[in-house]
Parts: sequence; structure tokens; C-alpha cells
Amino acid sequence: MARILLLVVVLGLINGGWGQEDVQQAPWRMHTLFSVECQNYFDWQTVGLMHSFKKAHQPGPITRLLSCTDEEKKSYRGMNLAPTLEVPSMSRHPKTGDWYPAINKPAGVVHWLKHSKDAENVDWVVILDADMIIRGPIIPWELGAEKGRPFAAYYGYLVGCDNILARLHTKHPELCNKVGGLLAMHIDDLRALAPMWLSKTEEVREDRIHWATNITGDIYGKGWISEMYGYSFGAAEVGLRHKINDDLMIYPGYIPQEGVEPILLHYGLPFSVGNWSFSKLDHHDDEIVYDCGRLFPEPPYPREVKAMEPDPSKRRALFLNIECINTLNEGLLLQHAALGCPKLQWSKYLSFLRSKTFAELTQPKFLTPDSLQTSKAEVQQQVIDEPGRPYPKIHTIFSTECTAYFDWQTVGLVHSFHLSGQPGNITRLLSCTDEDLKQYKGRDLAPTHYVPSMSRHPLTGDWYPAINKPAAVLHWLNHADIDAEFIVILDADMIMRGPITPWEYKAARGRPVSTPYDYLIGCDNELAKLHTRHPEVCDKVGGVIIMHIDDLRKFALLWLHKTEEVRADTAHYAKNFTGDIYESGWISEMYGYSFGAAELNLRHLINSEILIYPGYVPEPGVKYRVFHYGLEFRVGNWSFDKANWRNVDLVSECWAKFPDPPDPSTLDPTDENTLQRDLLSIECAKTLNEALHLHHERRKCPDPSSLSTSNLETAEEVSVSRKFGNFDDSRVTRSSPVLTNHSHELSVPAVTNQTFRSFRFWIVALWAFFILGFVAIMSAMFSGHKGQKKRGKNYKTRRRTSGFLDTNGHDRHPRSAEVS
Repeated sequence: MARILLLVVVLGLINGGWGQEDVQQAPWRMHTLFSVECQNYFDWQTVGLMHSFKKAHQPGPITRLLSCTDEEKKSYRGMNLAPTLEVPSMSRHPKTGDWYPAINKPAGVVHWLKHSKDAENVDWVVILDADMIIRGPIIPWELGAEKGRPFAAYYGYLVGCDNILARLHTKHPELCNKVGGLLAMHIDDLRALAPMWLSKTEEVREDRIHWATNITGDIYGKGWISEMYGYSFGAAEVGLRHKINDDLMIYPGYIPQEGVEPILLHYGLPFSVGNWSFSKLDHHDDEIVYDCGRLFPEPPYPREVKAMEPDPSKRRALFLNIECINTLNEGLLLQHAALGCPKLQWSKYLSFLRSKTFAELTQPKFLTPDSLQTSKAEVQQQVIDEPGRPYPKIHTIFSTECTAYFDWQTVGLVHSFHLSGQPGNITRLLSCTDEDLKQYKGRDLAPTHYVPSMSRHPLTGDWYPAINKPAAVLHWLNHADIDAEFIVILDADMIMRGPITPWEYKAARGRPVSTPYDYLIGCDNELAKLHTRHPEVCDKVGGVIIMHIDDLRKFALLWLHKTEEVRADTAHYAKNFTGDIYESGWISEMYGYSFGAAELNLRHLINSEILIYPGYVPEPGVKYRVFHYGLEFRVGNWSFDKANWRNVDLVSECWAKFPDPPDPSTLDPTDENTLQRDLLSIECAKTLNEALHLHHERRKCPDPSSLSTSNLETAEEVSVSRKFGNFDDSRVTRSSPVLTNHSHELSVPAVTNQTFRSFRFWIVALWAFFILGFVAIMSAMFSGHKGQKKRGKNYKTRRRTSGFLDTNGHDRHPRSAEVS
């Protein structure tokens, strides 16, 4: 009876639009908030959340906190999508200039408390994210929230509550709770918390030293979850202890606890049902709200889900997946109708969304005694043992050495990794000798696993740095705690343009995915017959590798052994056996991979649409995920060759960068193939320079505008010195894909200030030599025997001067003999 009365009151509250006038007279006064920006990405999320808000009969009014710049508002179309309070954008911090859009959430709440009349007439506040679907009423006091004791969902990955991060940023680290997502609290608590939430967010965001994954749990290591820590540290600072629940908010793709009906779906991760999948990141710029009649791809129907999954628990999870996307689509249909879009023609899917069956499946869900348990002993589990299971864990790795050459490549790759949306963590496998490591300055460039160098083989003495790649992978597998199911292996000289996931490319246990390396002709000839028992399954692959962890554990040792074996087979270094244009066994590591995989009968799914070399003409319509800049590429008179930058320290020299590529607007649009090729080349170079610029900002390099003229010339010299004089083919060493991940290529020596300082020293020394010589001769002529003694002394001085000059000259090319 009580529940019926509650429903009657709730329905009365929301009757007529948003129900804001009636709710103020209710015995409870509550308000729901969510924060967004002026983007298509947030508009379709707003439509989904608002539709589910009404469908779930959530009590009280709702307000969208809309953060936009004045420029963005001029072209913004979604002002009527929800009851809205406009908030000044803090995406670009007004004082520090830091670009961090997530700060708009606490800033928006502070603004609402100060400027909204609604905030003066409310007792309880529910705070949600835009990427959520409400399934039932979220009522703070029914959840157990009390004044001084807010209710929240559990965010277990906020490990900073347990380590130095909390001790640095709150006086009460023992009160730090790992919470977020769903927040319900008394207005008095929110008034105390909100300014501290904003302040602590700024504080954590500025603490760049502690952005690392092992300290924050942030898989990007970029301070992206500073706002979440701002909340937890701010709450601890004002003495708020949360009632925490891990069951009421669930990510689609996870299995709900038995007996619990989640009331909130948070679609922050990709999820799938069979061969169908959805990821919000795939719709970042999607204008679907304003595109009449267009919906997200329809998921399987309930009866299909019943047929594909016999396990009741897993079936419940899959039903939540399709409910999430169906509710989004239902909201879009209603929004299109509100925009005056023409009525859609009948379809089976539209009929389902309007059916009684769908209405019954999506009726409001209410709390049960099991739902209200605040213990988090059992954490939600993902759906498992399903061929198309959602989102297995991924870990990306790449191999480098302790050199400036690999440091700037690392900066570029790690920057692009964060931009790409690649799931999971990334680890640099850093191979260094003990001596190199003592001098090495790039330890903080990436999450790193340190590996003993095998550049000089410990048994044979063979100098072959490429062997570090399989050796490092083997070392990482044996010494790191790895919980990922699939491993993505890249080279350092790559730029990621999008996620590389096993589910998209159909990787599976026993079926790795890779990209074609057709020049590995040894798979077809005597070389394969000598080095594998199964030459018929030798695949010409490399570059990007997606492999199941079980396969990699079996394979890594063979990869290393086969590399040693092929490297020792000097009789078959010839180009007609290997395809190695240098005929020096340089690509032995690549054959080690192919032959090792053949030994285990690992057949690859070979995909030519993952990777492209800048300078190559792309296939129309292909969205390549990786640039591999192993070859020189050009756009007009501008060119880039990684080998020319072997000895240049772009990472330690403030504001150093590569020569800027041409502006895309200057390209000739008449030839579409050439245009697309050049646009990709420009994108690759610009991404590298953007990565370097952000790296220098993180190092707190001085503002270039404040530098003196001489300092500015020094800072820019690395970039400018290579703009000219490097187009003579006889002087420039061309790269080759077979030289990937090497530290032994020929290169043009870098021009630096040290060179010019040495040159000036030579001139001064020569003048001193001539003057002293002249004085010595004159003294000899006029002083007899005494002059002879003086001449002898001066001759020794001249010898010492000449010796220093020779030594200085040789020191600038310490490995020239070895390279030759």
C-alpha cells in the first residue's frame, strides 16, 4: 500500500513537463544534477538521461549544468534538451591555462549553489553523470543517506585513497572513500563540500609528479581523474563518510549481484551482445540528436538473447545491455518527433520499441532489501566464457633503449596512446646496460619495466640491439604482474590514431592478429625450411601484434631463440634469402617472430587496415589505427626521416621540436590520392610535435616569449637546423621498415651549439699558436741558447694544443669506426 501511495505522489510530481512547480510543495524536496558541455557527444547522452529520468519516475526537478564558452554558444543547437543552468566554462583554466574539461563538474555545482533559486528550496541532491540511464527512483533517504553521511557508488580503482596521494592532499586520509558516479547527499553537506571539491580538483590536477598509474590508478597517467580525487579528498577534508554500495549502479557488460535490481546503468565502457557492440567513444562527434530518423544500431531482441545464453546470471547481464541501448534509442525517437521530424516508416525494431513487451521490460525498478546492503565485499563480475564477451582486459607494450633517439619516440607514442582511446595500460620495456642507466634522464617518460640489455649478446658478443625486443617481452612476462587477457605489441616509432582491440579485429586464443610485412620472403624459401619444422605456416607479419596472453607465454622464449638462431646463420644473410636490403642479418628478430610462431602453429589473422606508413597512399575509406614512420616521407619540399634525429636530444632541450609540416590548406586538392597521402603525413608530424610541446609544458619549461634572443635561438635551433640542406639523396640515409626499433642506423650528425663553441675554440687556439710561435722564433733569433730553451718549451705547448683539438674532434663521432 505504501508503495502504491508513493507512486501516486511521484506521478503527480512529474505530471506536466518536468514537474518543477509541484515538487516544491512535496514533503521531500530533492533535486537531480548532471554536468555537460556544448558538444554533440553530450547532447545524445542528455537525451538518453532525460528520457530515462521521466521513464523511471525520478522525483523532483532535474537541472543540466551546461558549461560552454561564448564562442561555443553561438552555434549550439541543444539549449532545449533539458532544464538548463548555463555555467561559465572552465575547460581552459582561467588562471593556469590548463585544459581539463572534467573540472566543469565541481565548478558547475558551485555555480548552481550560488546562482540557482532551486538550490535555496531543496533538502537533498542527487548528482549523476550524463552517460547514465536511470531505471528506477533514486531517493536519498531510501538509500540510507543521512546528513553527514552521503550515499555513493564504489569506485575501487581510486587507489590514491590508500597511498601517498591522500596523505599529500587531505589532513584526514583515513576518511578518504573510493566513491563516485552516483552521489546522493543533504544540501548542507553539498554546500560544505562543493568549494573544497573544486579546490582539491585544482590541487590534484597541478600535482603532476603523482599522475603515474601506480599512484592514481588512472590508466592514462595524465591526471584525468583529478576531479574524482578532488571529490574524495574534499569530502574527507570536511569530514564526510559515505555509505557505499557496489550494486545499484552497474556498467553494462557486468553481471548484477543475485537478488539485486540495479537502478542505474553507467555506459562508460564498451559492451556487446554476441556480434553486436556499443562504445560511447565511437560517437564522439555524432549528430544523431539532430539527424532525423537515425538511431544507434539495433541490438539483438530479447528472444535472441535467451537463445544465445543459457546461464541465467549472464542472461540478466545481456538483458541490461540491450535495455541500455534500447532506452537511448527510444529517447532519440521522441526527441526527433519533438523536432518535427517526419514520421518514420514501420520497421520491426520500431514496432518493438513501441510494444507492450518493451514497456513492461523497462518499467521502473524499485529498491529491495538486498539492494540496500552497503557492503562491497563482492565486486561485480564481467560476463565470461562467451565468444563475443565484452571488453577483455588489454595491455599495450613497446620496446626501447636508453637513448635520446628512443626518448622522443616514446613521448610521441605515449601521447598518441592517450589520445587514441586505447583500453588498458601501456608499459615501456626499457633495455639498458647498468652504465647507461646511471646516466639516463628519461625514466619518467612512460610507465616502465626495466630490462637488462642484450644489445651485446652475453654469450657470443654479437652486437644486435634488435634482439632486445623479444628478450624484453620474455623478461616482462617473467617478472611483471600481468592481469590482461590480450597483449598489444607495438614499436616505438609509431603513432596511434585509434584503439587496437582484439574484439574488433577478431583476435582469439590461438589466432593472433598482425599486419603484413610482405618483404619477409624468407617465409617462402630455404630460410624457413632451415629454421622451422612448419614452413608452410610461416606468416609474413610484424609491426602491430595482438596476441592472447596464453599464446604469448608459450611463444616468447621461442621468439628469442629463433632470433638468435637466424642471427647466427650468417650464410643466409643475402638479400635473395631474407629480403634484407642491407644483407647484414638486421631483420633476424622479425624472422625470429615468424619462425617462432610457425613452430607453435600460430596462424595470424593478417589485417592491412591497421597500419600505414606516412608517405603511402591510403586505401579509400580505411581508418588506419597506427602510423609507422619507419620510412622517410615528404610533403612538397618538407620531409621527415627519423634516422636524421638519432643524436638529437629533443626531450631534454626546452621547446625543441621537428620542423613544422606544411599547412593542410596549402595542399593541392586536384589529386585525391596525393591529398589524402599528404594529409596523413602532416597529421603524423603534427602529433609528434604536439607530444613534444606537452612534454615541455609538463617539464615547466620557461615561457618561450620570456626567453632572451640568444636563449630563444638555442631553444629553436634543433628544429630550424634541419629545415635546409637535407634533401641531397647522396647525403641523407634513407630509413627502411627493416630498421624498426634499432639503435645502430647510419645518420647525419646533429648540429648543436656545442659544435659552434668547439669551432670558436679552434680559431682561438690557432691564433694563440701562431702568436706564441712568432714570439718563440723572435726570441730564438735574439736570445741565442736561452731562446732555444724557450722554443723547446713552446713546442711542447703546441703539441698539447694540437692533441686536445684532435681528441675533441674524434669525440664528436665516437662510434664512427664501429658503425662503418
